[in-house]
Amino acid sequence: MFDLDNVVESEVDTDDLEEVVMGLIINSGQARSLAYGALKIAKTGDFEKAWELMAQSREALNAAHLVQTKLIEGDQGEGKTKVSLVLVHAQDHLMTSMLARELVTELIELHEKIK
Repeated sequence: MFDLDNVVESEVDTDDLEEVVMGLIINSGQARSLAYGALKIAKTGDFEKAWELMAQSREALNAAHLVQTKLIEGDQGEGKTKVSLVLVHAQDHLMTSMLARELVTELIELHEKIK
């Protein structure tokens, strides 16, 4: 398993990095799915459940963001982390999930005001 705490001390094995990056993709995808699920529930008027799902979405997004932060810290702008297509893909997933959460939050608030 990829050791995020010791990434600064050594080069990262590509296979281990891809395993961690897949975790980032999975967590950010889960965050996005939960957010859209919350929006669907909000449309029915169950705002308490919608906000519960948004809290779960935040937890998944935090887990993904923590991985990203540790990877960035470990690289220290020195190119220690090999950039692969899957790493770029993971970054894309994370950023779109963050944006989706922000927009879904606004939409749920609008649904609450309308009701």
